[in-house]
Amino acid sequence: MKFSRLGPVGAEMPVVWDGERAYDLRPITDDIDGAFLERGPADAVRRALDEGRLPLVPDAAALRVGAPIARPSAVYCIGMNYAAHAAESGSAPPENMVMFMKSPNTIVGPDDALAIPKGSTKTDWEVELGVVIGARASYLESVLDARGHIAGFVIANDLSERDWQLAVSGGQWSKGKSAPGFCPLGPVLATPDEVRADDLRLRSWVNGEPRQDSRTADLIFGIDRIVWELSQYLVLEPGDLILTGTPEGVALSGRFPYLAAGDVVELEIEGLGRQRQNVIAR
Repeated sequence: MKFSRLGPVGAEMPVVWDGERAYDLRPITDDIDGAFLERGPADAVRRALDEGRLPLVPDAAALRVGAPIARPSAVYCIGMNYAAHAAESGSAPPENMVMFMKSPNTIVGPDDALAIPKGSTKTDWEVELGVVIGARASYLESVLDARGHIAGFVIANDLSERDWQLAVSGGQWSKGKSAPGFCPLGPVLATPDEVRADDLRLRSWVNGEPRQDSRTADLIFGIDRIVWELSQYLVLEPGDLILTGTPEGVALSGRFPYLAAGDVVELEIEGLGRQRQNVIAR
């Protein structure tokens, strides 16, 4: 099952996709948020579809696509989680999982314009598989318990300002990760049965030129390990978002220029759709 949120900023409508058709979920939920996801809504949504209780959205293709989840309580990010990306960043693969955070208010729609932050000279792209939590996770007993706490998967662009992240960070990365609009998300939230999340191709382009091309099978710390390990240090709440890391092919490598006004960034993960951001000056 695939969910989206369509419409103007701040007034998005929750929908479920049935093939190419979108159906309005508001008869059964106000939004695609933690409370909705915690219920394990697939059966209820399918029943409502079968009973004809969800109106068709006839103009869905013409509507703005918002982030497919409402603002979560937290956005957790895993750093250096592809060996080749660690190498292009000048680091060895981590022995311990690296975690940092982005502000939840960075989340925007997948095709919303990207404004270069004021004073930025090193805005960088990062295609990532996002994991959305569906059930509260605290001190999970085993890695095998993790998948049952996942509501679904999304595409994310973990945009970064590298000077702020590294040169003036004070030792923490989040300063370079939380500028306005620095987490385009979506277009869809796909439930775990929709994709083989452990081996998905993820790619990015800038101005039509290939940048990143890898598979989630190359993650150093896999999806279940990430959820389990985070639960040993913090409480994951329904609706929370985890970004699992980015592969090689970013501007930080020195092989490509950083983003500038006029650029177009595109991201794709198989089964989860595609993003496209026009880069503009602030």
